[in-house]
Amino acid sequence: MTYNLDELKKRSVVASTSHNISNNLKPAPKHEKVPESGKTITEITRTHRTAYIIFVSLLLDLLAFTMILPLLPSLLEYYRKNDNQLYGYLANSIKQFQLWIGAPERFTSVLFGGALGSMFSFLQFLSSPIVGALSDYYGRKPLMLLCATGIAASYGIWAYSESFLLFVIARFVGGISKGNVSLCMAVITDVSNQQNRGKAMALVGIAFSLGFIAGPMIGATFSRFSDKTGTLWFFAPAMFAMLLAVADILFLVLCLKETLPKEKRSTRIINSLSHAIDHISIRALFRFSAVENLSQKDVRSLRRLGVTYFLYLFLYSGLEFTVTFLMYHKFGYTSIDQAKMFLTTGVLMALLQGSVVRRLPDRLVKTSAVFGLYLIIPAFIIVGLAESSPVLYLGMILFAISTAFVVTCMTTITSKYGDFHQKGTVLGVFRSLGALARAVGPIVASMAFWSVGARFTYIAGGILLLWPALMLQYLKL
Repeated sequence: MTYNLDELKKRSVVASTSHNISNNLKPAPKHEKVPESGKTITEITRTHRTAYIIFVSLLLDLLAFTMILPLLPSLLEYYRKNDNQLYGYLANSIKQFQLWIGAPERFTSVLFGGALGSMFSFLQFLSSPIVGALSDYYGRKPLMLLCATGIAASYGIWAYSESFLLFVIARFVGGISKGNVSLCMAVITDVSNQQNRGKAMALVGIAFSLGFIAGPMIGATFSRFSDKTGTLWFFAPAMFAMLLAVADILFLVLCLKETLPKEKRSTRIINSLSHAIDHISIRALFRFSAVENLSQKDVRSLRRLGVTYFLYLFLYSGLEFTVTFLMYHKFGYTSIDQAKMFLTTGVLMALLQGSVVRRLPDRLVKTSAVFGLYLIIPAFIIVGLAESSPVLYLGMILFAISTAFVVTCMTTITSKYGDFHQKGTVLGVFRSLGALARAVGPIVASMAFWSVGARFTYIAGGILLLWPALMLQYLKL
């Protein structure tokens, strides 16, 4: 489980709302245009056809993206044993410190994996607002195709990455091309109204759930029949991922129509890019500088919510990222074993989000978020103390239950701030804070895993998660 999984394993549908949404929710009218009175209720609330196109596109993208999850520990072990260039140079650079702290050599792959995970998420953090700004000027479809092409190219590079350097380049290209998720949210906003937007956004959540259930199983199946002693044993899964990405490009070319007409686009590209800076500037993010005309009380509440969300995802994403290495190094899990774990947690999260979380009444949203934050504390402590698979599964099941509630509920709380035309900006800043947390968390947790071991890392991380839980519990909304 990972980032970008940014951005990625974004279990919350609305949490994926990007900067682009704010540019489409025009500030002039404070409410959306009411559909023509001649339309029936069914027509007003019906999900737009384009939302289903976005669902298919995202599903293809996520199936390809999540295939690598159960393969990553084996991939990095392959480079540790076979790459004497970049991997060997980096390993030798930290050799003295490694000997000083007594870190096992096999854990070096955990450290490098964390660096790659953080790099991928950080690139996504930088590219998403910029891609969104460009789409406000050039239109959604050209930028969607550009991102999809970059993603396909990253898998093509991965397929031939006999050296660790090429693999790093592949992840770099993939990370900087991952603005497609934000664009998908912008497209849905373009074609939906207040009455049917929730249903359209739900399709995005379903795509994420299905992707994180099926993708790891596909990757694990390829791994099972691969000879990991051979050169480029990962060629087949990488090429399959590229084929899925190419299928996504063709699907977008044939089926997606431009959703931002020229008359509604930004007239000056510099205006759009300058607005995107508010989603990259760390100081501006934590101060919610992009949101204007809010009361001082609301601004203070938003800032505390933002800090709480950042702290949670910083700790959560780091511990989440290293779970695959824990399963590989401590429990000897194969790719199939890891895929079964992803399947268990993914199905549980999907069931809870589909049957419980989306039906929560307003009065229970904050309580549910606080419940999820407290629940993840014993979840990670149990994972850290686990010496057997049943105990590990218990910790991961608690982890899945917590995950199903926290991000979605916190996003729902945040979405209540500001007038209707401001909500896109509020949620865009909130999402950028989450992306920044995911850019920092994996490398910090991987360094801790490498230097002091998994047990201390997970127990300390679980205890530190008490901080955002208390912050949210005593936050006056």
